[in-house]
Amino acid sequence: MNIPVVYEDDWMLIVDKPPGLLTVPTPKKEPRTLTSILNEESHKQGLKYNLYPCHRLDRETSGLIIYAKGKSARDKITDLFRQKKVKKTYLAFVQGVLSGSGKIKNFIDNASALTKYTAIRAGKNFTVVEAAPFTGRTNQIRIHFKQIGHPVVGETKYAFRNDFALKAKRLCLHAKSLDFFHPVTGKRISIDIPLPPDMNAFLDKH
Repeated sequence: MNIPVVYEDDWMLIVDKPPGLLTVPTPKKEPRTLTSILNEESHKQGLKYNLYPCHRLDRETSGLIIYAKGKSARDKITDLFRQKKVKKTYLAFVQGVLSGSGKIKNFIDNASALTKYTAIRAGKNFTVVEAAPFTGRTNQIRIHFKQIGHPVVGETKYAFRNDFALKAKRLCLHAKSLDFFHPVTGKRISIDIPLPPDMNAFLDKH
């Protein structure tokens, strides 16, 4: 598979994950994941280190993921996430009409969670929102927008697809940007990528 690399240095690799690909195997032990593909390619190139994902995206979610080159780099980068020093921003198409900006501060699995969002474009039956999770709960954006009655278009885990007229072939969620200071060099890393072709096609159609 062609996995676009959007940033690379001696300590990390940042790639644009395509939709439909797991980051790591589930308990079903799927053999083909983003991590296995990247490590297979790096080993073919004769590189001695392993690549470790420093965070994850759902199978259907596209966008930016940071991989560490070796365990030492992984520990440094995951420390940034623990200290909430990595700003992640997503684009989501959500059901219904939202306007302006807002905060969703609801519990997920008995833990507090905060997502901030800004509506940036209105469609006929949906809204394009920019969402920033300030806590790292599993499936936080998906759960939070479901909790306020605006699930992500294409959602099947936290909402019933048949409850909404608007359908999509996959979850319309894209990890569009990362902003943080490099844990080794101190350099600011700020990356922003466009929507993938399938989400652009959805906007063109609707």
